[in-house]
Amino acid sequence: MAKIGYEYIICDPDKCIGCRICEYICSITKTGAFDPAMSRIRVVRIEPVTMTAITCRLCEDAPCIIACPRDALSRSEEDGHILVDEDKCDGCGWCIEACDFGAIVLDPKTKNAAICDLCSDQKNGPPCIEFCPKDALELSTPEQLRQKVRREVVARLFEELLEK
Repeated sequence: MAKIGYEYIICDPDKCIGCRICEYICSITKTGAFDPAMSRIRVVRIEPVTMTAITCRLCEDAPCIIACPRDALSRSEEDGHILVDEDKCDGCGWCIEACDFGAIVLDPKTKNAAICDLCSDQKNGPPCIEFCPKDALELSTPEQLRQKVRREVVARLFEELLEK
C-alpha cells in the first residue's frame, strides 16, 4: 500500500478564472512548446461559471498503475509521483480510462502517457503555482484538504448560529 499524504496540486474553484496560464506554463516547462494540449494540468469547466484545474491526485491505490497492461506505470518511492516508463508505454490509454480525475493525457509527440510530477526537476516547485495570477493553485495533502474543509464547515455553522 502506498504512503498516504503525498502533496499534489489543488485548485480553489472560487479563485480560478479559467485563464489557462497554468496549462501554458506546464507545456512550455515540460515540453518546450507553448501548447496547452501538451500540458499535464487541465482547466475544466464544472458548471457554466465554475472553473478548476486538475492534476494527478496521487491516489493511494492508484487505478492507473493497476490498469496498465504493460506495467509501464509505477510510483516513486521518494515522493509518490506516478512514473511512466517510456520504453514500456505503448499509449493504449487504459491508464487514462482508469483515472477518476481525468489527470492523465497522451503526449501528442511521444504517444505515451503524461502525468504531472509537480515539476520535481524544478528548484522552486511547480511553475503553474508560481504563475497563477489569482493564486488559485497550491500544494496540499489529502489530510490538509480534509482539515480545510472541516474548518470551513465549522465556520459556516458558527455564522448560521450567530445569524439566528
